[in-house]
Amino acid sequence: MTPARDIVNVHVAIIGSGFGGLGTAIELQRAGVTDFLIFERAGDVGGTWRDNSYPGCACDVQSHLYSFSFAPNPDWTRSFSPQPEIWAYLQRCARDFGLLPHIRFHHEVHTAQWDDAAQRWRIETSRGTYTAAVVVMAAGALSEPAVPRLPGLDKFKGRVFHSARWAHDYDLRGRRVAVVGTGASAVQFVPEIQPVVARLHLFQRTPPWIVPRRDRALTAVERRLFRRLPAAQRAARAGIYLFRELFLLAFRHLWLNRRVERIAQRHLRRSVPDPDLRARLTPDYRIGCKRVLISNDYLPALTRPNVEVVTEEITEIRAHSIVDRAGAERHVDAIIFGTGFRVTDPPLAKHIRGRAGHTLAEVWAGSPQAHMGTTVAGLPNLFILMGPNTGLGHNSVVYMIEAQIKHVLAALAHMRQHGATAIEPRPEAQAAYVNDVQQRMAGTVWTIGGCASWYLDSQGRNSTLWPDFSWRFRRRVARLNPAEYALSFARATQPATEHVSPAMAKSNYV
Repeated sequence: MTPARDIVNVHVAIIGSGFGGLGTAIELQRAGVTDFLIFERAGDVGGTWRDNSYPGCACDVQSHLYSFSFAPNPDWTRSFSPQPEIWAYLQRCARDFGLLPHIRFHHEVHTAQWDDAAQRWRIETSRGTYTAAVVVMAAGALSEPAVPRLPGLDKFKGRVFHSARWAHDYDLRGRRVAVVGTGASAVQFVPEIQPVVARLHLFQRTPPWIVPRRDRALTAVERRLFRRLPAAQRAARAGIYLFRELFLLAFRHLWLNRRVERIAQRHLRRSVPDPDLRARLTPDYRIGCKRVLISNDYLPALTRPNVEVVTEEITEIRAHSIVDRAGAERHVDAIIFGTGFRVTDPPLAKHIRGRAGHTLAEVWAGSPQAHMGTTVAGLPNLFILMGPNTGLGHNSVVYMIEAQIKHVLAALAHMRQHGATAIEPRPEAQAAYVNDVQQRMAGTVWTIGGCASWYLDSQGRNSTLWPDFSWRFRRRVARLNPAEYALSFARATQPATEHVSPAMAKSNYV
């Protein structure tokens, strides 16, 4: 047990330093709350955009929208930003908003336990023990790579890595490489490595729907205009947002869904002349049921002589080869997994323990649920950014994160206004909200599209996506309805650790 003198007390503990963690910290400071720490397991900020450094990594949402509304960047070089620019943007935000003194790098959170008597969270990290009145989980939905359990994988003698943990020290030139998975990451890195490898075997379980990527370089004139006239950049951002909101209609109305499918089918025909290969790359489910991918070079890369698309299931990994269900053995030097992330079963959920002693994973029981996608009954003062049903298939998740952050600030203001030490959603309010989300989900392509996607949890429920317009989520979540929450009060006076400005005390979020 760590001696009491070594325990550090803080008002708000934030786990993760990606968009969610940095955004929360910035908004806390703007509201006058300065007693907070950010726990980051790595040595730099950035989250997903730090860890995913594979060749070709870029965003699928236009740059001017995939950024904080309160921190516009006029210097994006492309319509869709490459990973180094997004990471640099987050580093700049941390520096310019003065967050670095609040960040504890190389502090991996091992456990967080709610102490009902003290009305605080006890947090065990890799570098010490802390307590906090409030915990904000901002580790992100795409933080833990998912690697399939393939028989014999531990016996493979070559190099093995996931796209999110790219082995930059391993030279792929002239190698025989197996790529397992055809998700968003694989669609980006396959065209980058195809020209340099000797042989590329792409093991595909399900072909993705792919539409053209309308990307271009942003001119120096545009960047200068945005620097000198911020209103022009705000207008560009608004235009992108409204245009992307229309994408939702294709997920909700099958007649429009078919039109989008025809765009993807035409893109496939133009990119892949060979009818046999084209047939293997044609999905048998409705577009949008799985994540729709955008790429101009992935499909052409699969037509090159050194690429083989394998649709047979992998049955065994040997010391230097992969065997498929048909019995074919392919000798490879490296295996790269492009198999996505653990979205519906985040490992951190097993280490967050609420009032009754149950972990968040136990409460969820394989099917994550949260009030407003942000709070969970039985886990006081815990806020989850990018929680259940907050992902998007059509727009920017940064927009969703900002709405959730407003909800966090509204909850803190509500607690302060009433002198409460804890807040949590009423179980009936949470159940009503979750039921409403699932009713909105009914009839969408995510429920009748005919696929099994990573959007679905172990119970077969789509607990990942928000099934409506994002502005409706923001309108519902950015404010707090006091009737939906229960407050708790300390049995004894707790030492004050919160520093709040008059602006926070009179917050208009309540």
